[in-house]
Amino acid sequence: MIAHLRGHLVQKSPSSAIIEVNGIGYQVWISLSTFYQLPDPPNETILYTYMYVREDLLQLFGFLTEKEKAIFQLLIGVSGIGPKLALNILSGISPEELLRCLSSADLDRLRAIPGVGRKTAERLLLDLREKAHRMMERLEFACEPSPTVSQVLDDVISALVNLGYKRNEAEKTAEGLVRKNPAITLEQALRECLHQLSLR
Repeated sequence: MIAHLRGHLVQKSPSSAIIEVNGIGYQVWISLSTFYQLPDPPNETILYTYMYVREDLLQLFGFLTEKEKAIFQLLIGVSGIGPKLALNILSGISPEELLRCLSSADLDRLRAIPGVGRKTAERLLLDLREKAHRMMERLEFACEPSPTVSQVLDDVISALVNLGYKRNEAEKTAEGLVRKNPAITLEQALRECLHQLSLR
C-alpha cells in the first residue's frame, strides 16, 4: 500500500497530478481543494495517497492533508459512492463544511453539491452523520488566507475552462459572482459557479 508520495510535481490539473519519485512518475487523482493548494511545477510536494484496486483497475488518489484523506475514506465506505464520486464531493464542498453539513443533517446543502442527488445526500446522512460528528470533535481545521479578488476571478475562470466550459460562459458566470461578493474565497466561488452552470 502506498501511503504517501514525496517528490517533484511534474504536472497538475484540476483532476490529477503527476509526481516524480526517484525517476518514476506517478499519476494521482486529486480534488479541486488539493489542486489549488499544490505548488507550481517543478517544486517538491507531498501527497497522502489512497490506492484503489480492482481486478481491472489500479488508481492512486492524493490529498494534501491527512484530514481530507480521512474524509475521502469515510465517503467511499458509503454504499454506492466510489472514489471518483468521493473526489467530486470533495471538489464541491470543503472538508470542514462537509463535516458540518453531515453533523447538522443539512440535506439542502448536500444536494447543492454537483453530482449529488437527493438519494445520495440522504444516504450520506444516514451512514455518516454520527461519524462526522465524532470526527469534528477530533479534528481542528485551519483557515487559509483568502486571495485577492482578481486572483480569485482569474483562477475560477481558468478552472472552469479546464473543466470543459466555454471561456465566455466561464467569464460571465465568474465575474458576476465574484464582483458581487469580493470577500468570497476561491473554493466558494468555484463551487457556486459550478452550481449555477449545472442549472442551465
